[in-house]
Formats: sequence, structure tokens, C-alpha cells
Amino acid sequence: MGDTCTGMHYCLYFTSQAFARSINRLAEEEFAPTGLAPSQTYLLMLIIDKPGITQKQLAIGMQLAPSTITRFIDTFVRKGLVERKSEGKLVCVTATAKGADLEKTIGQVWANLYKRYSDAMGKDVGDDLAIRLDQAAKTLES
Repeated sequence: MGDTCTGMHYCLYFTSQAFARSINRLAEEEFAPTGLAPSQTYLLMLIIDKPGITQKQLAIGMQLAPSTITRFIDTFVRKGLVERKSEGKLVCVTATAKGADLEKTIGQVWANLYKRYSDAMGKDVGDDLAIRLDQAAKTLES
């Protein structure tokens, strides 16, 4: 495969996909008590932390398509977790009391997930990997 990829275990695409599947499995196990997918719980935490945040800000913050954010918000509205309010062209989102009540549970499942992967990989390795992946994603997007 030339100088850039000497095998699947040295190819960033394949190793990142394998890692994503592994960490996703752990996350889904830990987030089951919330009744939401891991990405949905992160979105709900953003809404809880910034009442009145716009759907556009959420899409940028989550690095997701606006249509995906809309689908997540639709789910939250059906579950009674958030309310939408239109302000001109902007759609602002605020957690309901029911949604805000999930904050403690969500915080606990995030802590549980962090502990699981830190115990498996080592805290320093996990922290460094998260930082490096974030930087790499930003670099590839620019």
C-alpha cells in the first residue's frame, strides 16, 4: 500500500472506524438508562446548559447537519424534554423541567463512560487521544 498505509492496522480510516465502533458500544451500554442515544444526550446537555440556544448553534456545536438536529429536537419535543420557540427566522430551544431533570443522570452516565474507557486504556492515553482526535477533525474540516 505504499508509504502511507502499510496495512489495515496502520490506516487511520480503518483504525478510527474500529475505534468508533468500540467506543460507541460502550457508550450505548452506559447511556441506556437515559432512554436516549449518546449523541442525543450530549445535545440535550447543550440545551440544558444554554437555555434558548438556536438550532443553528446546536448544529455547529455538534458538527451535525441541521436536518439531524431537527430530527433530534423533534424527538425531544415528543418526549416532553424540550420546547421550541420561533424568534423571527431563528428557532430557539429550551429544556423543560422533565428534560432538566435528566441532567444528573446524564452527568453520571458520562462519568461512567469516561471511567470505563479510562480504566481500559489508561486515563492519560484516553485524554490525549480525545484531544488529538478533536484537533485532527478540526484540521481535516478546514
